[in-house]
Amino acid sequence: MQDTTEPEILATVAASAGRRFLGIGMLGFLGVLVIYVAFMSPPSIGWRVFLIALGVISLMMADAMRRSTGHRLELTRDELRDSGGIVIARMDNIISIDRGTFAFKPSNGFLLRLDQPDARKWRPGLWWRVGRRVGIGGMTPGRQTKYMSEIIAVMLAERDGI
Repeated sequence: MQDTTEPEILATVAASAGRRFLGIGMLGFLGVLVIYVAFMSPPSIGWRVFLIALGVISLMMADAMRRSTGHRLELTRDELRDSGGIVIARMDNIISIDRGTFAFKPSNGFLLRLDQPDARKWRPGLWWRVGRRVGIGGMTPGRQTKYMSEIIAVMLAERDGI
């Protein structure tokens, strides 16, 4: 007997190890460097507070990127989801996909336009959602996101009868 409780995963996208290491490392290095400058040669107390705050924010962003890029994106026939269980977009809510050169999309990624807006969410280096737009990509390999975008485009064409 076959277990059909888990839907078939058509494509996955995960952050590549090299990009992940470089991105997190650069943000962490920036945070440490700015905090170092704040303590070694600050021009005034206002600048010291600003530099320390900027360094702490950079370190927090590095940690957020580390946590988010540890996940992967999974495409099923019904939805695009995060491996953490967050549904990014349902297939019946997707109007179109934009993969063009001049599209406002993440690096090595694509943009989905939704029928209904959803809650604002951001996973640095992997995906973001603002209103009716979802950006997929960032630290992801181009071949994985291109494959996923092709499958989504075919599914949309079949749904719309094109």
